[in-house]
Amino acid sequence: MLFDTHAHLDAHRFDADREELLKSLPEAGIGLLMDPGCDVASSLAAVKLSRENHWIYAAVGSHPDAADNIGDDVLSLYYDLAKREDKVKAIGEIGLDYHYEDIPREQQILCFRKQMALAKELDLPVIIHMREAAEDTLKVLAEFPQVTGVFHCYAGSAEMAKELVRKGWYIGFTGVITFKNARKLVETALTIPMERMVVETDCPYMAPEPFRGRRNDPGYLYRMAEKLAELRNISREEMEDITFQNGQRLFRICG
Repeated sequence: MLFDTHAHLDAHRFDADREELLKSLPEAGIGLLMDPGCDVASSLAAVKLSRENHWIYAAVGSHPDAADNIGDDVLSLYYDLAKREDKVKAIGEIGLDYHYEDIPREQQILCFRKQMALAKELDLPVIIHMREAAEDTLKVLAEFPQVTGVFHCYAGSAEMAKELVRKGWYIGFTGVITFKNARKLVETALTIPMERMVVETDCPYMAPEPFRGRRNDPGYLYRMAEKLAELRNISREEMEDITFQNGQRLFRICG
């Protein structure tokens, strides 16, 4: 059984066939799924999906691309959702993204800090988005040593991953692990303890090989487990079990 620890099933690209897809996923081996918010609208949509499907959980938060739209009202909404909804298990996805810099770095950092403080207050794990911003991300995390969670779609070095794991973090592996040019990520997968690995689709983005270029969905998650199992020289079933239990532990979901 698989746990997709990061899937945006609320995304508009699923509007035409979401119900059909949801019905198919348990048969595809998806036992649990985490749908993280990226802004207010997607956080509310994720919560709605979690209410309607017993195997789906939600996270609430604002992605760095939405860092210009976060204020006390938004933070209060996330706080209320996390306190009221039993199936809200994390704050995320939050973090820093310096690739396009449509939102100034200072605003992204301010938004990130506020949501890390919210996670600390709520005693919830966080889902971190980090793109070309490792130094500043680590600086903010150092201000909140009590808060840990998962680095989703990890793209850092193996050495950084080892240090994060030492501090209690999990590392999320997407379809990128199946790409031919994923040398750094393969090194990370060979370096960190299996007890700190989780698998995710980040759908509808980044479908794994041999489905690259298609709309991604949780039905392709087996490819990530398959590749990690190959790298660690264990069976796919063993890797599925390990990453499923890791995801439960990460998000504090009882078996």
